[in-house]
Amino acid sequence: MFTLLLPLPIIAPAIAAALSLAFARYPRTQRWVALGTLFFMIVLSAYMVYYVDQEGIQTIQIGGWDGPIGITLVADRLSTLMLLVSAMVLFCVFWYAIGQGVRDGSKDEPVAVFLPSYLLLSMGVNLSFLAGDLFNLYVGFEVFLVASYVLLTLSASAARVRAGVGYVMVSMASSVVFLIGIALVYAAVGTLNLAQISERMGQSGIHTAIFAVLLIAFGIKAAVFPLDSWLPDSYPTAPSLVTAVFAGLLTKVGVYSIIRMRSVVFTDGTLDTLLMWVALSTMLVGILGAMAQNDIKRLLSFTLVSHIGYMILGVSLGTEQGLSGAIFYAVHHILVQTALFLVVGLIERQAGSSSLRRLGSLARSFPILGLLYIIPALNLGGIPPFSGFLGKVILVEAAAAKGGAMPWIMVAGAIITSLLTLYTMVMVWAKAFWRDRKDAPESTAMARPSVLYEVTDEVKLEERDDVGKAPTGMVAATAALVITSLGVSVVAGPVSGITSRAAATAQDISIYRTAVLGNQEPGRTLEQERLDDGSDTIDQRQTEGIQ
Repeated sequence: MFTLLLPLPIIAPAIAAALSLAFARYPRTQRWVALGTLFFMIVLSAYMVYYVDQEGIQTIQIGGWDGPIGITLVADRLSTLMLLVSAMVLFCVFWYAIGQGVRDGSKDEPVAVFLPSYLLLSMGVNLSFLAGDLFNLYVGFEVFLVASYVLLTLSASAARVRAGVGYVMVSMASSVVFLIGIALVYAAVGTLNLAQISERMGQSGIHTAIFAVLLIAFGIKAAVFPLDSWLPDSYPTAPSLVTAVFAGLLTKVGVYSIIRMRSVVFTDGTLDTLLMWVALSTMLVGILGAMAQNDIKRLLSFTLVSHIGYMILGVSLGTEQGLSGAIFYAVHHILVQTALFLVVGLIERQAGSSSLRRLGSLARSFPILGLLYIIPALNLGGIPPFSGFLGKVILVEAAAAKGGAMPWIMVAGAIITSLLTLYTMVMVWAKAFWRDRKDAPESTAMARPSVLYEVTDEVKLEERDDVGKAPTGMVAATAALVITSLGVSVVAGPVSGITSRAAATAQDISIYRTAVLGNQEPGRTLEQERLDDGSDTIDQRQTEGIQ
């Protein structure tokens, strides 16, 4: 019965998108449809996480065709956990959008385009997480990329159109590389089903080259060095709520795909050393770029790139603990990075700019904004006992346990990156929140607030002679996401338990093959696997040589 729920994360947003078009003349109805659908996704995803964690991997064959011929949807601990976190983010960001005031006609963020595009983006992300074959993973990518093109250029301003063109060109190049990789896979093994590919790929002499092609495609989407230059130019020009979704989810779909390929298909680890260098370069280049920025949006875009490196670090170690750390850090980073971009939107609404050369005195003029910033900022910087610190500790311990020169270099790079991240976050805190605004280098370019009232986005905030106070809905949505990110720290034990079991399942490829292809004993859970081999912990399984 549970398997009938698997298509709902894909079907529900699609139906809601169609309804939002049908009710184009009734904005209030549109918003309730979208909000109800996104809340339903949270409830459904939470149930899926619980059920899969208890019962093991669940699959469904769409259209009645058995795998590997038919379309297979696969729900395991990794995919359902990503579904749940993405549902939380999508709900909070849409709540933020309602508070900001999405409008139609000649105004920015037109409702008739925004809502269906936003829901289709949700559909594409969910399909990417549940896809059990490469072709439908590609379809999921294309669905959310098409929606992202629309969202990125909502206001049709010259800057956003330029950024949108660059984003489209890079995404198209990535899609072409992905298609080439799909063609190579099919030519080599004669199937696109991930479970069947994993059975046959070892017999192909070019499997390393194929993995390299797919890594390029997914690396562009994940914005890893040296394929990351497009991101800092594209994201800052979009509306803050759109940037928040992009930063929180779209790059993580690329990371998820790398994790899935490395743990299911290309399990021999031939490119792990390359991935280590990519992770190290991504961490250091990203954070050094962030330190050179004066605009908070661009600064956060570079930190986004930098912290993708932590996830790639965990994948590159090729161990269960490393993969667990990568999954845990992805969950943490989706929530924290999205919250920070929403805070930037509040800063723009309150102060009229996101430039550090113009900002100051925010802690006095809007104290709650300071609280909403400093909590995720310290979390991102890795201050204990936040989840950012815990995720980094898991990854550092995994690298130390791996041993060897390169893992220890990675440890040093991770610690340096964490310290520099904390420095950049504190720098923003000091300049934007505590410095007197009259001491800002370009303070004369901004009019000082004399009367506070809610403003519209009909013109750029920088061009107004006043500032506006942020609507309650925007503040409440941001606070909800910040609290959710704190919740990961509070329940870090259970969350890390799920990520550890997700990593264990992912590392044992026979469990995935059995669930999808059904050619072995069905219905065996991870707990049964542990009972069979007599081990109860990650360390015990590693000691016994069970990867």
